[in-house]
Amino acid sequence: MSESTAVQSPVSLVLHAEDDKATWPLVKKPHPPFYFGVRSVYRGQGLLGFYDGISAAVLRQMTYSMARFATYETLKKQLSNDNGSLPFYRMAFAGVVAGAVGGICGTPADIVLVRLQNDGSLPVDQRRNYKNAFDGLFRITREEGARGLFKGAVPNVSRAMLMTGAQLVSYDGFKQLLLSSRYFEEGMALHFSASFLAGFVATTITSPFDVVKTRVMNAGQASPYRNLLQAMVVIAREEGPLALYKGWTPAFVRMAPQTILTFIFLEQFRNLYWDRHVMKNRVRYE
Repeated sequence: MSESTAVQSPVSLVLHAEDDKATWPLVKKPHPPFYFGVRSVYRGQGLLGFYDGISAAVLRQMTYSMARFATYETLKKQLSNDNGSLPFYRMAFAGVVAGAVGGICGTPADIVLVRLQNDGSLPVDQRRNYKNAFDGLFRITREEGARGLFKGAVPNVSRAMLMTGAQLVSYDGFKQLLLSSRYFEEGMALHFSASFLAGFVATTITSPFDVVKTRVMNAGQASPYRNLLQAMVVIAREEGPLALYKGWTPAFVRMAPQTILTFIFLEQFRNLYWDRHVMKNRVRYE
């Protein structure tokens, strides 16, 4: 996952910087294009500014991604039929549950990541100045209590459930659709195309949760929102429904490479290990 983290980190920083509206007055005006965010980060912090929060990004992948994939693989084995087959709806269920587990495990690192990447856009006297991911975790615990590490857990876990389920379900669906078109056969081109389309679906489904998650996590103890649903209603009412999709472009630029790399590596892993080891145990997916 380190390869996808290196790709995601700069785009994620621009995404969080663009949507730092938790403490701003609600205003009705067009959202600045993605390139304005890139230009702002580069002018203010230089090239290395795009990698602010890289330690938290790596920690998030080590907790969130490892937890969800480990849970997913375990559930697939547990939910398989006696003959080793795994119905599609059970695989989707495993993906949603795995997303919830990963979201819970990754929330503390995600909070630090959001705040580290947003620090540069705040006035000097409001910056938290976390030295790294672990310093951020210790300071949040000391200043806000242990509960502070799970602020925004509901939108984060909801997003993780939808994102993991959407990625898996849409990837398999697009893969079968492309195979049935007769223009594709099993291989890198198929995996790339299906994962690219899965990234589009996952980004669109999870974008509203990303907006709410970023605002709640970055607000600290002064969050203006009571819960996930209320936050979405307030944002849609005050800024318009499209406000829930602010930052969709950088989110897709971040999500697409991550989804593509994830599934390409997964398919290669299956070729090198899955077929040799799992097929010996007669595990079959349908």
